[in-house]
Amino acid sequence: MPHRIAVYPGTFDPVTNGHLDVIRRGAALFDKLVVACAINVQKSPLFELEERLEMLREVTRGLENIEVASFSGMAVDFVRGLGSRVILRGLRTFSDFESEVQLAYANRTFAPELETVFVCASLEESFISSRLIREAATLGGDIERFVPAVVAMRLRRKYGASRPSQRRKAAPRRVKHPKRKG
Repeated sequence: MPHRIAVYPGTFDPVTNGHLDVIRRGAALFDKLVVACAINVQKSPLFELEERLEMLREVTRGLENIEVASFSGMAVDFVRGLGSRVILRGLRTFSDFESEVQLAYANRTFAPELETVFVCASLEESFISSRLIREAATLGGDIERFVPAVVAMRLRRKYGASRPSQRRKAAPRRVKHPKRKG
């Protein structure tokens, strides 16, 4: 049986428990899983590339068949360069399905020999997105159960927030809106 290598590309800004779910499941399906952190010039990431790679290495420590790498350019070129034929992607919602299938078709157009394998996120992780985590962190939300501890710590450092259990909850304030005339 040939050695099966899959590549799980993404920006991982930051890596979430949902990403880890896909990584663990991909590691169980393939001989080797390369978690590939994208350098995306169209996005302004919260974390620098080296920070994202460090977090990925830390949270995947102990998974023996995982390699963490970075790439720029087209994912299909990176996948080909590794001698892989499989792109691993996670699906959370129906809207993910639509955009991910569109991306898979585009990848197939550029590299017909590559296959995209989809893994449905665990129900508990299905609503987690990096964007949601970043937004909640900026507002001081309790993100501890959605990201690994090392990621929560870095987010707190980035936003200058304390642990949620150490913060006093602010009393809700009502905002008065001007009365409308006539």
